[in-house]
Amino acid sequence: MAITSDYARLEERILARDQVGASAALYGLIKQKRPVTEIVSQTVRIHAPYTHVPYHQRLDDGVVKFVNNDHCLLGERVALPLMSMVRPELSLLPLAQVVWYIPTGLDPWNQLLGKAPGHYTRLYEIKVDQAPPKPEAHWPDQEPLRLDGPLAERLNHWLTLVQRGEVLTAYRVFLGLMEDAPNRRQVLAHLAFAGLIDVQDRMLHNRSYTTGHKSFRARATIELGEALGWNAAHHVLYAGVPDMAVGPRWYSTYEMGCNVVQNLLDGRDADLLRQEAPLTPAEEAMLVETLTRQREWSVIEALVALLKAGRSPRRILDAIQVASAQVILETGAPNNFSMSQHGYEYCNTLGWFYDTFEHPHRLKLLFVAASFINRAAEHQANTPDNGRRAITPPPGAESLGARPLLERLEATLLALRPDEAVALTATYLKAGFDRAPLVETLASAAAKVGNDPHNQELGLCLLEDYLRSTAADRERLLLASAQHTAGHRKYGDHLESYRRFAEAFGL
Repeated sequence: MAITSDYARLEERILARDQVGASAALYGLIKQKRPVTEIVSQTVRIHAPYTHVPYHQRLDDGVVKFVNNDHCLLGERVALPLMSMVRPELSLLPLAQVVWYIPTGLDPWNQLLGKAPGHYTRLYEIKVDQAPPKPEAHWPDQEPLRLDGPLAERLNHWLTLVQRGEVLTAYRVFLGLMEDAPNRRQVLAHLAFAGLIDVQDRMLHNRSYTTGHKSFRARATIELGEALGWNAAHHVLYAGVPDMAVGPRWYSTYEMGCNVVQNLLDGRDADLLRQEAPLTPAEEAMLVETLTRQREWSVIEALVALLKAGRSPRRILDAIQVASAQVILETGAPNNFSMSQHGYEYCNTLGWFYDTFEHPHRLKLLFVAASFINRAAEHQANTPDNGRRAITPPPGAESLGARPLLERLEATLLALRPDEAVALTATYLKAGFDRAPLVETLASAAAKVGNDPHNQELGLCLLEDYLRSTAADRERLLLASAQHTAGHRKYGDHLESYRRFAEAFGL
């Protein structure tokens, strides 16, 4: 009974948009040693009805406006693996950061109308002149709709409903598909696929875009559902699945991938996916240079040539991730990270998709990722305050041992000095010190920085890819992790949540 009342208190404080009160309720649950998966399950249950939007775009007085995507579910997904990457005493900090954010992440649609306070009213400096109303549930939960017929036909029918924007019917059909336990793996693969094909077809001077967020949401749905067990994860599906069909939907980049594979690679998806040859360092450098400095047709030609030369699609993706990290490193002003960070998160999600599912169309998505990063590079190159910067060791850094160098690095990250943070990371790498403590330091710093789950997400994405990448220049991902943690836009006191957590647990 006490546990039920404790979760009721957490829910009350979250729906009241009370960050301090919600965090205090969480600390109580942690001190009771409630299981992390139980806490995550309850937080998803609480926010699931209130993190959808009717549409990801508005037309107000003839002006197109972007309506943000949910970050609550993504933050919960990231918190679980990040727990094992930070220093042991900080293992529950990623979860605490998520709960700190959730009260500000509810109902972004009404936040952008100035009817409710939160992260987006703060982001866009929208004045809110009323007491917070209860957040609105724009899409009600549903019961399953069970279909007959072969699995392929049922999956195609679901994806057609998604494409047409029939949100509730698509959600009902997906719930019915999930009841087919023997085929659940293929159903989940198609959920991820539906997110990965939905990427806008341009960036420069755009503010309305999908930036791969539906694929991030699909991944969060899958990983959280597996962590909780599908028999106890209906609320996870409710939080994640309906948004796949919410508009706008962009499939033109994926169509390009389809046509390239069919017309230039003879539709040999299955054969090419079996290729295992790595890229040479020279080929990797060529691809990174092409992605970051040339136009889209050169990118397509480079990928086609590598695939025809027998190179592994998965290893090509490792090189695309290096190029994406370089785009982050060339991002300057704090407000300029949107394209570079979302591009990297897309590449990370696609790597997870390759490693998790044997989906027949994943080769085509390689071209989506490459075009995404190429457009991001072009966007950054033509946006003020970005560009290449020399990496020079800070005074005295080269004489430091590993531990004092890492201590200085963490202090620099938390002080939001990106150029120095990147230079200290490069100095550590050049000295040949053990990489594991560096990874832990970068992860811990990312977890300490609050107010937007992207801070933790990108820290995790870059580090986990570094740990599994075969790219010759994979350490560029560590430099990009330092750049993003110190450089990405922060809101308010970015260490407030961490300090409250530290005080609560005597750190």
